[in-house]
Amino acid sequence: MAVTKIWPIKDSIRRVVEYAENHEKTQCSDLETVIHYAGNRKKAEQDQTIFVTGINCGRDTAFQEMLAVQERFDKTDGNVAYHAYQSFPPGEVSPQQCHQIGVELAQQLWGEQHQVLVATHFNTGTYHNHFVLNSVSFVDGKKFNCNRAAYRALFQASDTLCRKYGLSVIERPDGKTPRNLYFAEKHGEPTRYNLMRQAIDECIGLSSNLDYFLKSLARRGYILNCAPNRKYPTIRTINSKKSVRLYQLGKGYSMPEIQKRIHQLNWEIQYPSYQADYHYYKTLKHSPVRKMKVRGSFKKSKKITGFFALYLHYCYFLGLLPKKKKHTPLSPQMREACRHLQQFSQQFELVHRAHLNTPEDVEHFLDRIARQIQQLQSQRTHCYNRLRRCSNIESRTALLQERDQCTAALLPLYRQRKIALRILHTRESMCANLRAEQKLRQYLTKPKERQHHRSQSYSR
Repeated sequence: MAVTKIWPIKDSIRRVVEYAENHEKTQCSDLETVIHYAGNRKKAEQDQTIFVTGINCGRDTAFQEMLAVQERFDKTDGNVAYHAYQSFPPGEVSPQQCHQIGVELAQQLWGEQHQVLVATHFNTGTYHNHFVLNSVSFVDGKKFNCNRAAYRALFQASDTLCRKYGLSVIERPDGKTPRNLYFAEKHGEPTRYNLMRQAIDECIGLSSNLDYFLKSLARRGYILNCAPNRKYPTIRTINSKKSVRLYQLGKGYSMPEIQKRIHQLNWEIQYPSYQADYHYYKTLKHSPVRKMKVRGSFKKSKKITGFFALYLHYCYFLGLLPKKKKHTPLSPQMREACRHLQQFSQQFELVHRAHLNTPEDVEHFLDRIARQIQQLQSQRTHCYNRLRRCSNIESRTALLQERDQCTAALLPLYRQRKIALRILHTRESMCANLRAEQKLRQYLTKPKERQHHRSQSYSR
């Protein structure tokens, strides 16, 4: 199971020459730095470098030969090199086999056109190959095109060599997860996939067979499609048309693994699922009615409308209101939105403080903020211009204070502008989440409609 990656290296050779001519400074270009990292003997001793091999270039003179090719074709700017790696899991390959696979991979992909330095390291606890690829071809002087096809050819050739040597291969590689979602899932925040895993784990613990498992998932707002004619079982929310394949949730969430986890449980009661999961929607149907006395008339009172009403309604379904009797949202969309409570709090505060009830009010507010920002930026620019010509210490100190005051006044304006723009962008998603929550609440409080919907949705 080899993992591969390739990325470009950029540097100016002219800057390197200028630094090289200055005897007081020493500076290497990125190309030379990578060659130094992959192939020198000190690195070999410190980081336990096993083998270093040059393809179409010498091991000790790789940088000079690559630079000579770039100068011969007058292509010393832009992407001067490409750095790639091929990493194997611990204990799967020997050092000799790892280096042999790396050399064959480089020879197969780039050996006919480019110069490549291949080095095998063991400085991270796993054997991995480093590839330093000259961006300029020594044959025709054309630059290497590192597009999606090149990356696809890299991991396909790596997988082919792994199969040749009897090594494991990642059959379904995970897609690139956005940075914010990666760290949110790592910290256990309620993301889309985390909520799906949590619902599946809860329903497995409440189910004695697959039928109860599907019903429990439906009560949590999820539809699982595991029909025999489907290649991959999928899961989706009741209010969404976009499905997720179960294997994308990770290890332990494929359909055979879920069935195995259900069958491993030892049930003493024949039908515990209805008893254990009944509380999930019982409070919605039989909640007590509270009577209150209110002074005044509802007919004469002003109705709350606009963004203020939208955020109040949204906070209620999120479980933030009322404060004395908090509750948990039912739909997966609203539970995932709990991850952004700080953003909703900032937007709600701005809507209330600036009386933003309609999109037109938000646009007028943004125009007013833009004029204030432009005025303060002009004042700060004027301070900078005067500072360049000012030689008096007292005047210079006053100008610096004025500049700092302008900067301090700009920061809250930038923050308010960002929050106001977010109000306009999140309006549609908030309305969609509210509709999903209301639809799921209606679904859980109407048994006949729920039974009819389940009979149409489940495919066994």
